[in-house]
Amino acid sequence: MTRIPWPIWRISLVIVFGAFVSMLDTSLVNVGLDAIGTDLHASLAQVQWVASAYLIALAVSLPLCGWLGRKVGVGRLWLAAFAAFTVASGLCALAGDVGWLVALRVVQGAAAGLLVPAGQTILGQAVGPQRLGRVMSILGIAVSSGPAIGPSVGGVLLNSLSWQWLFLINLPIGVIGIALGLRYVPRGERAEVPRLDWTGFALIGLGLPMFVYAVTRWGERATLADASVLVPLVLGIAGLVAFGLRRREHPLLDLRLFRDPVYAAASTSSAFIGAAMFGAMLLFPLYFQILRGADVVTTGLSLISLGVGTMIVLPLSGWLTDKYGGGIVALCGNVLSVVTTLPFAFLGAGTSAVTLQILLFLRGLALALSAVPAGTTAFAAVRREQLPDATTQVNILQRVGGAVGGALFAVVLAQHLPGGAEHAFQLAFWWVTGASVVAVGWTIWLFLAQRAAKAERPLATVAT
Repeated sequence: MTRIPWPIWRISLVIVFGAFVSMLDTSLVNVGLDAIGTDLHASLAQVQWVASAYLIALAVSLPLCGWLGRKVGVGRLWLAAFAAFTVASGLCALAGDVGWLVALRVVQGAAAGLLVPAGQTILGQAVGPQRLGRVMSILGIAVSSGPAIGPSVGGVLLNSLSWQWLFLINLPIGVIGIALGLRYVPRGERAEVPRLDWTGFALIGLGLPMFVYAVTRWGERATLADASVLVPLVLGIAGLVAFGLRRREHPLLDLRLFRDPVYAAASTSSAFIGAAMFGAMLLFPLYFQILRGADVVTTGLSLISLGVGTMIVLPLSGWLTDKYGGGIVALCGNVLSVVTTLPFAFLGAGTSAVTLQILLFLRGLALALSAVPAGTTAFAAVRREQLPDATTQVNILQRVGGAVGGALFAVVLAQHLPGGAEHAFQLAFWWVTGASVVAVGWTIWLFLAQRAAKAERPLATVAT
């Protein structure tokens, strides 16, 4: 394998700042909703939008990342998004009523939606496909650890400080990240881009957040019959299908990338891995709080072993991806995910804390060996100029997969809790295990697609 020079590592470490704060905020603020509602005299229904607005705005801005990156340069886009996120975080802390706070969370979420795919594009263009795994693994640490430690960080902050610190914590990270970014992040190349496909943006820009919102509500209401679930679900699916079927010379997102078997297998694998990964992340905190009676801080601390396992193995995961290919690494990771999830389908409330920590640590290893290799393989399968579309599409698929997985497991849990918490969690983890088995099947397809592509490459070389 070719050596990665220090300037590339330096860029990746800077990009981590943006990825970390954007992913941290997906779970950090949730623990403070009750405190925010009490202080701002808002109802539960109103304050819930502080969390929902962020996720919906994030989904709206994602499809624009590729077009904006080409127009202004992906490095400039990353810096602008990071600056907007940081400023919005500070203003959120100053919000005097829930209406202003929700509006500012929309700005914050829209900026967050651009940070991760823009950062991935910067790294992909800087390092090239043969070294992408090792660099993306560094970014993966931030993406996976942010949501995992968010509840514990939020709980610690709320124990001694006001809810405003849930937003103020982003300011020092943002200032340091932007300062380093101005010095080290390449600005990227401006390209001649066609006019924005407004019709396409309307279809996916409304369809995607409606779909994500609908499945999230489904998880909360545990029924599809509710109008607040069914109407946005139908509209969301209709918008996404219409976008996919639409033909245009210069589309907002180039879906022709899916003609490549490796890219198609890797990107769709990311969706199913996201369902198993993010869906389980919803269950684990509830497992400790409902079944074992832990408070928010204890729950967060109990989940640290999951994040530690992921962070320790991610660098190895990137190295293995560069050396052997993402298909085989992701396949092994998903098999390990099945093995480490299945025990939770049998464990009860009296399971020892040591056993739980060992299983969570091992599941962290499995996440490191599955999520990053699949996405990295998708990015490595496209040309440099196609990276903005590839990073956007993979992130969309991961978000959709995570939303569907989280909603599905939440519905299973809610429907069976009246019959006993222990049985309900066991059944929910059976579903997580099933999702991991499906992910194994998709990564087998990825592994076979990579093998076929390698077999054809020498023939193509001879033919040329």
